[in-house]
Amino acid sequence: MSRKAKNPGRSGPRRTPDRKRKSKIKNSEPRVSLIQARPDMIRVRRSRLHGRGVFALRRIRKGTRVIEYLGDRVSHGEADSRYNHKPVEDNHTFLFIVNRSTVIDGGANGNDARYINHSCDPNCESLIEDRRVFIEAIRTIQPGDELTYDYQIGRDKEDPANVDAIYACRCGARRCRGSMLWPPKRKSRTRTKAS
Repeated sequence: MSRKAKNPGRSGPRRTPDRKRKSKIKNSEPRVSLIQARPDMIRVRRSRLHGRGVFALRRIRKGTRVIEYLGDRVSHGEADSRYNHKPVEDNHTFLFIVNRSTVIDGGANGNDARYINHSCDPNCESLIEDRRVFIEAIRTIQPGDELTYDYQIGRDKEDPANVDAIYACRCGARRCRGSMLWPPKRKSRTRTKAS
């Protein structure tokens, strides 16, 4: 079982993009310019958050498009079938929903963007523009800082009871919601009967 990110499957909670932008270009040229690889900007290495992470090699200013999320572009059905063998407890996913018909599988022909980890207090966000996914800095990132964005993996009616434990967040942010899932789990209120 693998989850699709609102940003990176069984068919269940899905990550959806933080932000969408539409291009207003009316000619036949490409709508979105290709972001060239910037090896001087980021590097993948071991992360304290989870497995590997992406780290800034130099200062990255707020508003900088850091990298495009690449991989095989497949249908939701194909994405689900690629990962239906995964156990329910496996929270690792490289699937990113682009729209109702397209998912990017960063695990197949993907790039370093697939290693950007989740945080409840991220320094980047994902945005979809012309059916492409970009990771953009939402504040200035200093050299050595790990790049993160909020995965916002969606909840599903068929989730197991321990889904928040499976998708537990360990970002360490002061206001960490404790889960990569979105929306945050509502706290149950205990009702007291009036005598």
